[in-house]
Amino acid sequence: MLRRIVLSATLLAALAPAIVSTAPASASAPAHGAVERAPGEVCFWTQAGQHGTGWCYRPPGYAEVPASHHDKTASFRSDVNRNLYAIDWVRDTCYYRLIRPYDFSDNWSWGSRIDGVSDRTEGCQSA
Repeated sequence: MLRRIVLSATLLAALAPAIVSTAPASASAPAHGAVERAPGEVCFWTQAGQHGTGWCYRPPGYAEVPASHHDKTASFRSDVNRNLYAIDWVRDTCYYRLIRPYDFSDNWSWGSRIDGVSDRTEGCQSA
């Protein structure tokens, strides 16, 4: 039995490089800026029509958007079955914009204000 395990491990180690090198090109990492959306996430893009650099948020909690998206988000798509909130921090107060379940926008004007995303209003006022 031990001899079979050793032979199997040796065979697997020998075949691993061949298996990896024959993977189809589509299995490679997404191109720069591409986002692989997943259920339960809301994704944001820097260009209209869900193009440009992408970034996704998965609840719960609050997350700052990356510098690439800070006040520069042009489109979004939510695959989340609950309300989420885009947050805009302004000096000593903040505002939120409701993102409804499965909401999307290909030309999102409010994205010029986004600083973060949350599954709560964070005590902010409705914008």
